[in-house]
Amino acid sequence: MLTSTKELLETAQKHSYAVGAFNLYNLEGVKAVVKAAEADKSPAIIQVLPHILEYGGSPLIALLLEAADSATVPMSVHLDHCEDRDIIKMALAAGVQSVLADGSKFSYQENLAFTREMTVLAHAQGATVEAEIGRISGTEDGMTVAEKEAKMTDPYQAKEFVEESGVDFLAVTIGNVHGKYHSEPRLDFGRLAKVRQQLQIPLVLHGASGLPALMIQQSIELGVSKFNVNTEVRQKYLQFWREYGRTNDQTDLLDCQKVATGAMQAVIAQKIRLFGSAGKAQHVAEENHDSI
Repeated sequence: MLTSTKELLETAQKHSYAVGAFNLYNLEGVKAVVKAAEADKSPAIIQVLPHILEYGGSPLIALLLEAADSATVPMSVHLDHCEDRDIIKMALAAGVQSVLADGSKFSYQENLAFTREMTVLAHAQGATVEAEIGRISGTEDGMTVAEKEAKMTDPYQAKEFVEESGVDFLAVTIGNVHGKYHSEPRLDFGRLAKVRQQLQIPLVLHGASGLPALMIQQSIELGVSKFNVNTEVRQKYLQFWREYGRTNDQTDLLDCQKVATGAMQAVIAQKIRLFGSAGKAQHVAEENHDSI
């Protein structure tokens, strides 16, 4: 059932778990998330990146929305990491529940102005906005400690940013990275605790692929209500097709699609359980006075 991202995350925050937000590229990914979420009675978020949205266009958004709406568990559709006003406007007009208005590469004032503008636009259409303070890198390689510190979220600046922009969720940078961790992950939980002290809104952590269970749990305890997952699910899909290409050229394509979906579903199910959202669909229903 199509549900607002705000409701999903505020319910998760209230009940101390997190919702998995999975970046998808095609029908197989969509089916994998829906099947995993339904099997574990978990809320979930379908995410799409701007370049995938440009490729798939409005038919892709229609697919994502229909999949979320027809699911037996609460789900929303979210536009991830977008700095293009036109794409955000297109996604909102098509009916997505939330967007990440990503001005993190801009100066603080430019980020604030951009985020405030997109928040006003989204709220007018009944959608919500995630913003990012700090700059999440794609790798830890070649980055000095000072450079890494400079990219992290400042708790007091985060409070000011949220108050002035009116955003609904905030993605924090505490040592997390996009993609693969090339060394042991080191998250600054002291910094996260300070951010939590300053803010009441749900917090988001990108780069959840590869984070150990203890770090996930500690992040949830300190207020993270949404984890973004891309790398591990995408890699599982690509791994299947690489292995299939070497071993079999006779199998029906539909059979391959089903197997690829199952492979991704297994990874997604692991994340759902890790984030503590398995069995929590009922919490969202109770908050919304519906039944699952």
